[in-house]
Amino acid sequence: MKEKVQAALDKIRPALNRDGGDVELVDVGDDGVVKVRLKGACGGCPMSQMTLKMGIEKVVKQAVPEIKSVESV
Repeated sequence: MKEKVQAALDKIRPALNRDGGDVELVDVGDDGVVKVRLKGACGGCPMSQMTLKMGIEKVVKQAVPEIKSVESV
């Protein structure tokens, strides 16, 4: 499952890179919760929560339906 999540993050990474940010996979829990770390411009951006939920979480859930949520650590 971790490989599928990483592949989904790789799909959205170019969009984050264009804005000077990035995302790092920290953990995929057995409970279906993915933990990521937002880096670069995304780390301190006021819109980072929207990017996380409406962008990253959406893409990950489409690719890996068993994921329940994506959280920033």
